Amino acid sequence: MEELRNLLNEKYPGIDFDTEKELVDNGVLDSVEIVSLISDIEDTFDITVTMEYIQPKYFQSVESMWEMIEELQ
Repeated sequence: MEELRNLLNEKYPGIDFDTEKELVDNGVLDSVEIVSLISDIEDTFDITVTMEYIQPKYFQSVESMWEMIEELQ
């Protein structure tokens, strides 16, 4: 999970990923940022994020993103 946290902190230095648990619902990440983030996650973790995972619930927090990554590996 640390690699994901580093990726997010580098890409979005102004967001506190340790405390923010509703990134999508609170408008912290919008759809364009999520599409970009999906590409970065795919490249970093050598996975393919399938359509079933392109849902807000998988991008609400670092933990939910990590859960998705683990399921796809």
